[in-house]
Amino acid sequence: MGRGWIGLLLFVLLASGCGQRRDDDRDLAIFKYNESAGILTLDPIYAKDLPHIWACNQVFNSLVAFDDEMNLVPMVAKSWDVSEDGLVYTFHLRDDVFFHNDTCFKTPRCVTANDFVYSFNRVVDKQLSSPGMWIFSSVKQENDHYAFTALDDSTFQIELSKPFPPFLGILSMTYASVVPHEAVEFYGDDFRSHPVGTGPFKFQYWKEGVKLVFRKSPNYFERDEAGERLPYIDAVSISFLIDKQVAFLEFVKGKFDFMSGIDARYKDELLTHDGQLRKKYEDKIQLITEPYLNTEYFSFYIDPNDPLGPDRARALRQAVSLCIDREKMLRYLRNGIGEPGTGGMIPAGLPGHSATIGYGYDLKRAQQLVRENHLEGHLLQLSTVADYADIGKFVQSQVEQIGLQCKMEVMPPATLRSMRSNGSLPFFRSSWVADYPDAENYLSLFVTQNFAPAGPNYSHYSNPKYDLLFDKALKCNDLQKRAEYYTEMDSLMMRDAPVVVLFYDEVLRFVNERVKDLGSNPTNLLDLRRVRIAD
Repeated sequence: MGRGWIGLLLFVLLASGCGQRRDDDRDLAIFKYNESAGILTLDPIYAKDLPHIWACNQVFNSLVAFDDEMNLVPMVAKSWDVSEDGLVYTFHLRDDVFFHNDTCFKTPRCVTANDFVYSFNRVVDKQLSSPGMWIFSSVKQENDHYAFTALDDSTFQIELSKPFPPFLGILSMTYASVVPHEAVEFYGDDFRSHPVGTGPFKFQYWKEGVKLVFRKSPNYFERDEAGERLPYIDAVSISFLIDKQVAFLEFVKGKFDFMSGIDARYKDELLTHDGQLRKKYEDKIQLITEPYLNTEYFSFYIDPNDPLGPDRARALRQAVSLCIDREKMLRYLRNGIGEPGTGGMIPAGLPGHSATIGYGYDLKRAQQLVRENHLEGHLLQLSTVADYADIGKFVQSQVEQIGLQCKMEVMPPATLRSMRSNGSLPFFRSSWVADYPDAENYLSLFVTQNFAPAGPNYSHYSNPKYDLLFDKALKCNDLQKRAEYYTEMDSLMMRDAPVVVLFYDEVLRFVNERVKDLGSNPTNLLDLRRVRIAD
């Protein structure tokens, strides 16, 4: 059978029906999943959330990547050097990375350093309004020209304006993918729906809101340890059923291979109260769990004019953190999913995390703080969103045990985001998922210069010692020493208690039994390069 004929058959099979395996496609290994949130674009400079990151990750590559153990590994760059002052990053590129075959090229096209100059300049182009522009905020600029340089075809260099040790990790983000100028110029605005990259899969078909198909790239550059070219499977098929419950039923029937996370409407159907997969699904579904780089918390807005004064306000915040039984909350509201947030803001799995610097459940100490500081009857106004109303009610009941009052308001997410940015909410729900796996990403939330609305410091926490330690950490290239700075900062901030850390989330992956070697990682990235599908 000719290769072209096989491609046509694959296209027809994937573009029609529900994608269920049939007799005439038994030789095709197709990974199928549903994306209820939908996908608006396949241009990587707009990949700001997991649905778009997952899709773009199949089509594009960056200079570097993280493996499942969060080790930084080469990708298009085979190696790199960093100058002693931490300002100049020089990347040496592979010479066997080609863009996908496409009508925009006359001949097969190898990736060069100029492609990274072009791609990174797209990210910072103000006319394109990429939400990823911030990833290059530490890059040196002169007259709006960023210091991205192609020294030759295989050598790419970036110069920073000041040292920033997490920068290498940032370059693993989907925003930093390499794209060919020929495709962007050829397709124009339609590049969003006809992407051309270097990834393990190439674009095949997209009926928006119905189905998206990627086909195995026959010339992908990575090989496994035995020399076999990756990826193993033939295609990826993404459906767009909006109703998560309908999608769940289709998954249980075997029509999808993968489901990430769990909705409250069917969590008790799949999981026991202690977070284990129910026995009736054990022969059909694999449950993969992994710590997730996501800290869920409630935040206080620290008003310098608070009538309580700084000491009593701090005691109030500490009392709230102490009065919450996080283990009970996770057991009854989340089927045991997650780890109690008794450490600081840095989640488990990142250098700098310490389980001893936060707040455990200590009702007596919380009540004592309320009495000693004459806080009885003080009213807390808690703002949250509908998806977290049950956790809000739980916290409300815990706070009332220590003699405080708590009024809860449920508001739309967009309203909450807007009001917390302008300091209109005294106590509000928040969370932080790591943009890149470095604790700096969490600790920057409490730096004075990052006050909202210009930055992410929604609590308006300010501590000169904390700011000084943050600056020291950014100038430190020693990973162990930097982790020590991170722990000290987190401990210092938690004593002031601007946030109530509730729990560190977990990645939950429900996988069809026929899928092998999917794996998992703390950033919840969907990596299908080494996945196999059993007959």
